[in-house]
Amino acid sequence: MKTKILFLLLLSVAFSGTAMAQKAGKVTITGTVLGVDSKPITNAIIMIDGVNTSSKTDMEGNYKVKVKSDALKIGIFTFGNGMREEDIKGRTHIDIRFSTMAAPQNIDQGTPAGDEATNIGYATVKQKNVTTEISKIDATEKRYASYKSVAELVEREVSGVRVTASGFVIQDSKNLQGSIPALLILDGTYVDSFNGISPTVVKSVEVLKGTSAAMYGSRGYGGVIIVTTKIENP
Repeated sequence: MKTKILFLLLLSVAFSGTAMAQKAGKVTITGTVLGVDSKPITNAIIMIDGVNTSSKTDMEGNYKVKVKSDALKIGIFTFGNGMREEDIKGRTHIDIRFSTMAAPQNIDQGTPAGDEATNIGYATVKQKNVTTEISKIDATEKRYASYKSVAELVEREVSGVRVTASGFVIQDSKNLQGSIPALLILDGTYVDSFNGISPTVVKSVEVLKGTSAAMYGSRGYGGVIIVTTKIENP
């Protein structure tokens, strides 16, 4: 009898330990992200409970992300269709399809002619909370090919941006240690500089200032510069 009771106690402890491990562990969520045209969205950023993750959608719009078992919401951020957020509710497969396009925003006077509007990707955020803008350059225009570097292109064509020894500084962002350089992203990958990238291969440049860069957390405190090239990923 004592042996049976001891066995039941050990079994109970084992189940309890397993349950606690599952609760404290992580689960994998997969899914597919489609635009309003039902086509896959590539390089959409996956966010969990408002925090950016390193996960993005692939060429087929598929994603895979590991989250804490107590995570509540998954968000999908894109630069053409906006942002969508879904309750996780224990699901491990969540497909997202955008039904409306993000509202275009007016760009400041420093934006080149023809780039007066762009989709900022905040379709579900109240407009009164979007206090800054994104400047966008369509670098396919021939006039931009005359620049010698991406740094020169951005500094001359986007107001509020200057190039220093530490990198790009947007709207003179500073902290107690000095100027805060912008976060740089090249074709979906974080980089230290745009050196070696010729303006002739650049497709577009987006400069995110202030609130518009908040989705990148503390890394985007000094703003974000996103360069997309014409070079196709292998």
